[in-house]
Amino acid sequence: MGSNHRSHRALFLGAAMVATTTADGGQGIALAQGKLDARYSVTLAGLPVGRGGWLVDIGDEHFTAAANGATAGLMRVFASGHGESVARGTIAGGQFVASNYAANIFTDRKYDEIRMVIQSGTVKDLAVEPPTVATPERVPVTEAHRRGVWDPMTASLMRVPGAGDPLVPQACQRTLAIFDGRMRYDLQLAFKRLDRVKSEIGYQGPAIVCAVQYLPIAGHVPERAAIKYLAGLRDMEMWLAPIFGTRVLVPYRVSIPTPLGTGVLQATQFVSIPQPAKASAKTH
Repeated sequence: MGSNHRSHRALFLGAAMVATTTADGGQGIALAQGKLDARYSVTLAGLPVGRGGWLVDIGDEHFTAAANGATAGLMRVFASGHGESVARGTIAGGQFVASNYAANIFTDRKYDEIRMVIQSGTVKDLAVEPPTVATPERVPVTEAHRRGVWDPMTASLMRVPGAGDPLVPQACQRTLAIFDGRMRYDLQLAFKRLDRVKSEIGYQGPAIVCAVQYLPIAGHVPERAAIKYLAGLRDMEMWLAPIFGTRVLVPYRVSIPTPLGTGVLQATQFVSIPQPAKASAKTH
């Protein structure tokens, strides 16, 4: 039971971090507008353990990204739970600038609530329930760790600068600074290959595959088994697909090796629609 618990914990901690942590470090102005309605399944060694949905709305000056999920199938034997998260913000100079982030996770045994107010990449206000317990084993989160960071939901929107095909190797070449309200960590992405995906509903076409490495920085207990396992992995992958009408890529598939088999989060529905830009008030 202990080995199974650690494996499930590593799988879902990794999926939560990786599937929602892909940010843009590039330059450029053009962003355009689009909407995404996606549905995901989570499997472990081919067996269903979870499901979820994701709605993204990218406008002229504002964006919203909202996700929800719940355990399913085999996972209900160990714990029944559900959760949701949402981020809202503005778009300035072609970049996503988060202003608010909230996340809630409820299981049979515990709950977790996080609220953050963010300004220019700095966490200005943070509320977590229950509070994180400070222990000698836990690496403390300082004010410096709350600056120059992305919340997980805003970071899930990866903008590729330029005017050509956004599915290029450079889209993967980045290190992402993430603060989720409790932990500060980096995700190092690197290009692996181009592949193709086929949704049951929606997108069918090319996807870019990135290798992912998890680097814990603060808020974690270094000796915890799940943290050690994730930090030691070198075979995590994230597959990115485009939101039509934009230069934004988002996670389509995430795979994480575990002692019980490969954990996979994958889109079963991936429907994106370009939105017409608002007419400029200026005339030439």
